[in-house]
Amino acid sequence: MQYSELGGTGLKVSKICLGTMTFGEQNTEAEGHEQLDYAVSQGVNFIDTAEMYSVPGRPETQGSTERIIGTWLRGRAKRDEVVIATKVTGPSAGLKHIRNPLRFTPEQIRTAVEGSLNRLQTDYIDLYQLHWPERNANYFGKRGYKHNPDEAWEDNLLEVLHTLNALKVEGKIRHCGVSNETPWGLMRYLHLSEVHDLSRMASIQNPYSLLNRTFEVGLSEIAMREQAGLLAYSPMAFGLLSGKYHRKQDQPCDRINKFSQLSRYNSRNCQEATARYLAISEDYGLNMAQMSLAFINQQSFTTANIIGATTMQQLKENIGSIDVVLSQDVLNEIEAVHEAIPNPAP
Repeated sequence: MQYSELGGTGLKVSKICLGTMTFGEQNTEAEGHEQLDYAVSQGVNFIDTAEMYSVPGRPETQGSTERIIGTWLRGRAKRDEVVIATKVTGPSAGLKHIRNPLRFTPEQIRTAVEGSLNRLQTDYIDLYQLHWPERNANYFGKRGYKHNPDEAWEDNLLEVLHTLNALKVEGKIRHCGVSNETPWGLMRYLHLSEVHDLSRMASIQNPYSLLNRTFEVGLSEIAMREQAGLLAYSPMAFGLLSGKYHRKQDQPCDRINKFSQLSRYNSRNCQEATARYLAISEDYGLNMAQMSLAFINQQSFTTANIIGATTMQQLKENIGSIDVVLSQDVLNEIEAVHEAIPNPAP
């Protein structure tokens, strides 16, 4: 396993992070525990979850992922051997069963933290993240920002930082980060932290894959220069980048088939780009899933690559990507596809 520093915190996290949003939906508690045990045995020390998980978010399963991780943590002798990251839910009309209204007020953030601590059965959260901004920004299927002059949001970023800083002083969280954030949002948080001597955002969890490299446009330089590295999510594009759909090896229970409403990767361009990436992997004798993940692992701005799996075979394959190094020839061919079909997935 390889390890990176989380921002400037001094905390070392595995380059492969175990994403767990399937726990409680596509994976049972026993399967979740099996995944956690195997991942840790392979050197993975970084586990990512959220209060809204499992996905898709619904009242019957909300918090189930944290609870499954919590029962696993309860049986471990040393809590400090793993780094637990979770998230507070932002505004969403479809998630009012979590809290209503969903806002990043001090009261709501504290309520969310206490709920996560209880479900995780732990005294502290290593990395606490804002799942998505309160304001209307480019997240979940949007490539760019479109300004709405009538938006009711008022800038409360400093208040959010004061709340997170207080929770850190109290020992309930160790570090904080953002997710689904824009360059403006991340830089504004970092600036306010510096000016007011508050805890700074140590990371940014955004989508990044062969089908969505928009992070490179504005955020990659910030990640490098400001020590706020990428935690890449959806690196396999719901499994599309494994090649199984193109090979007709997919099953009805696979994510794209089971959750047709999650259509981020269903476009014709996504299908065509994936076909070209599959051809590259076959030409060079590479496992396509591992090629897709290795590309992310090799990026200098990547702090961790958040993998997810529903089977142990997938998990072993994904974690094994850490041992794959892509040659310059492979990287050049990947770049040629990206030039021809840039960022087909929003």
